This record gives sequence, structure tokens and C-alpha cells, in this order.
Amino acid sequence: MSPLAPFGARLRHAMDTRGPLCVGIDPHAALLSAWGLDDDVAGLERFTRTVVEALAGQVAVFKPQSAFFERFGSRGTAVLERAVADLREAGGLVVMDAKRGDIGSTMAAYAETYLRPGAPLFSDALTVSPYLGYGSLKPAVDLARESGTGLFVLALTSNPEGAEVQHAVRTEDPAGRTVGATMLARLAAENAGQEPLGSFGAVVGATLGDLSSYDLDINGPLLAPGIGAQGATPADLPAVFGAAVRNVVPNVSRAVLSAGPDATALRAAAERYADEVRAAAGA
Repeated sequence: MSPLAPFGARLRHAMDTRGPLCVGIDPHAALLSAWGLDDDVAGLERFTRTVVEALAGQVAVFKPQSAFFERFGSRGTAVLERAVADLREAGGLVVMDAKRGDIGSTMAAYAETYLRPGAPLFSDALTVSPYLGYGSLKPAVDLARESGTGLFVLALTSNPEGAEVQHAVRTEDPAGRTVGATMLARLAAENAGQEPLGSFGAVVGATLGDLSSYDLDINGPLLAPGIGAQGATPADLPAVFGAAVRNVVPNVSRAVLSAGPDATALRAAAERYADEVRAAAGA
């Protein structure tokens, strides 16, 4: 497909052809140690290169966690830049997990960093935080539309602390919706009329149980962390996401990465999870 096609269309194609799976690239100190690597730039580079070489041609979506690269300063960011470029060259889609959120020109600068073609960290999509108000994301929304990229907006996250904000009821909302439900409604409006899938997704935890009280039909992707080490399984997805399960992008990090550093084992773990998700979603 053309790289200028909207992110939602490219994502649908990637999931249909490579399998519905997102592998998180989270090189934290404990994982580097488990691989027999030092917690330094050399270890970071070796880890990242191994994951990219093993999985770039197989997995649909990759979600590098920017913080684990940023902690090494400019040299760590250089490793991330190369990984993003190599993953995309091999046909993988990259969702940069940076959870950026700000206002005005600062939000615009964050958008330029990740969503402007030609930028060193240019990615297919970016995770963003809407908790300065959904409208604060407008610079990122506008650039994503222009560049054919996407956003994943934090809506119903898997961390327990998120509930105090995301489940709070907005008293000024005539419908009495929660903050999380409001975010879902805003995303549905962004995606209206888009085929085969909108480019503006929500982050919704796979560990949250029954979400039937929320309208997850946003005509866009639902990035679902929590599978594997956090306790959720692919078999849980239909009960959590209901009819929207086909649009779920399940993220697995440690459960795949812990199979390394052997490349064959990494590929086998990723394939197993993709098959399990495909079976659960009836894809």
C-alpha cells in the first residue's frame, strides 16, 4: 500500500496480512539483564537490533516505549531512530509510545517530532494524553490527517490509578458520561465515514473486564495493553471488547520479549500470540 494512505487503512491491511498483534519494544533494565546484556547503550543497541532483525518482517505493529531509550540520552535516542526507520522499511507499522500531551505550540512541536514525514523519529502513529482537554490535541490531529499518520488517545487505561480520572462523571455533560466515554465519543467523531478503519484510536486496557457500558465502536483501532505479564490473555478479548474485538490491536511486550535473545524463539512467541488473537477475534 502507498505510505501516504491513511494510517487506519494501512493498519487494517497490516493486521489482515501479518496478524493482529502489536509487539512492545520495552528495553528496561531487568529485561536487558535477562538477556545477559549490560544496562548501557551497547546493551540497548544489541537488544533492539535483535528484536528488529527477528520480527520486523513478521509482526504487523511495533510499539517502542520512548522512555527506555531516552534514559540513555542522545545515544539512546539514536538507537530508537534507527529502529523506527528499519521497522518501517521492513513493512512494520510503528506506534511511538511517548504519551505526549500539551497545549498550543508545544503540542504542535511534539506532533512535528513524531508525525512529520522526514523527521528523525517519524512514526506511523503516536500515543497521546488528552487530559489537558481533548481540544489540546488539535495540532496532532491536524498533522496526522495531513501526513497519513494516526493517534492513540489514552481513554481507559489498564493502570488502577487511571480510574480516578477516566471513570469520573462529567457533571456538565447532559448525558452524564464519564471522562473516558467522552474521549471515545470524540474519537468516533474524528473517524466518522472513514473506510475501512479510522486513524484515530483509543488506548483501552485488556485487563479491565466487561466494558459493555462503554461504546467502543469508534470506527477506529483500540490499542489494548495488558496481555501477557499483566494477566490478560487473547481469549479474554471478546469478553472485554465485544463487537469491537476485530478492531483491537493487542499489545504484548514481556511475554514475547522474554523469549529472546534467540531470534527463532522470538518469532515463535510472536506467531503464537498472533494466532491466539486471530482465533479469539474470529479473524
